[in-house]
Amino acid sequence: MTKPKIYFAGSITGGRNDSDLYAQIIELLKSYGTILTEHIGDKNLTAGGKNKTSEFIFNRDVNWVDEADFIVAEVSTPSLGVGYEIGRAENKKPILCLFRDQPDKRLSAMIAGNSKLNVQKYKTVDDVQKIFSLFFK
Repeated sequence: MTKPKIYFAGSITGGRNDSDLYAQIIELLKSYGTILTEHIGDKNLTAGGKNKTSEFIFNRDVNWVDEADFIVAEVSTPSLGVGYEIGRAENKKPILCLFRDQPDKRLSAMIAGNSKLNVQKYKTVDDVQKIFSLFFK
């Protein structure tokens, strides 16, 4: 049986403060399938996209979203790109949105209020592992 393909979405242009967290989440995801976007966890990745044109990045990422069996999006840092990817996949495949519960942050109503999304709050990476075990079963 082929491993499912997972598209992990996380902020790049919107801010790279969570790149270490993204890397940890991606490592956990690897036990559930093939990660199409492992580069999101690369702390050397910049908003510039490693010298790729915007058109190249758009086409590549849209193809990956369409190819994926699951979308897992870390939505704690607002990102237009992540929102676009979620919207593109909506009604087509299961989408898990992870929101790190913090006193000074609030999740967009466009994500929190969408009943088609599986939105889960977490505090630690251990919480994420528990969320994955339920989401992928």
